[in-house]
Amino acid sequence: MTPSQGYTLPFKRSLKGLIALSLLLASNAAKAYSNNKQEIIEVNAIDWCPQICIDKEKPGYIVELVEQVFKDTEYQLSVQIFPWSRAIKNVSQGKADALLSPAKSEAPHLLYPETEVGFQQMCFFTLKGSKWQYKGIDSLKGIQVGIANDTSIEELNDYVNAHPEQFQFQPYHERYVNQSLAKLEKGRMDTFLFTKNTTKYVLASIGKADKYRIAGCVSKAPIYMAFTPAQSDGATMLNIISLFDERLKKLYQNGYYQRLLDKYNLGD
Repeated sequence: MTPSQGYTLPFKRSLKGLIALSLLLASNAAKAYSNNKQEIIEVNAIDWCPQICIDKEKPGYIVELVEQVFKDTEYQLSVQIFPWSRAIKNVSQGKADALLSPAKSEAPHLLYPETEVGFQQMCFFTLKGSKWQYKGIDSLKGIQVGIANDTSIEELNDYVNAHPEQFQFQPYHERYVNQSLAKLEKGRMDTFLFTKNTTKYVLASIGKADKYRIAGCVSKAPIYMAFTPAQSDGATMLNIISLFDERLKKLYQNGYYQRLLDKYNLGD
């Protein structure tokens, strides 16, 4: 074997290795560049488990749903938790791009896609021993009701506006349900209104599901990922909404949405 023959093969191998390494580095650089180029959608939301949860393992079915909508797109979500009224204000003023997840009557001035991310139903909760039952507007006479600010109770919205003395308003934040339960126990109100799934979730988590009951509900309302109307580039926001609708409809069609509901024990 000549000296030249002795070094030819190792040189070829090392050259191939360098080429492979260069390609790998280039690929990683391209991915990093691609990630850096992703536009951030700033989302304001509330602590509203099991829809929206402060839990990295189970962040809530709505959070998982909208993250899947924007997966492998040029957009990346950044979800921040605020009290409800502040979240609405931030998105209204363009301090954030999107809101999770209002009924249209809770923030009618925002921009809404065609497709909802789910439904909410407001229900009356009372102490287990209470005999009161919601059976329409007439059954509310003489009743003191707890309610969260800037929430919609559908067919009762007009009644609330006409009879504010019957309603005890308080901000919606992570302590809302617990504070309302305490008011019931102290006899400071007869019932409070809040979304059925969240209230049942809180009652189960604190071991008090057997101490309270649902005393009737109002009608269901679709809820949405709503977008700010204050975006300086309105065309970009409309493109995002169009993309959102297109991809969300596919997640309904392929069964992903129902699998999420099953994961969070929400049935339909």
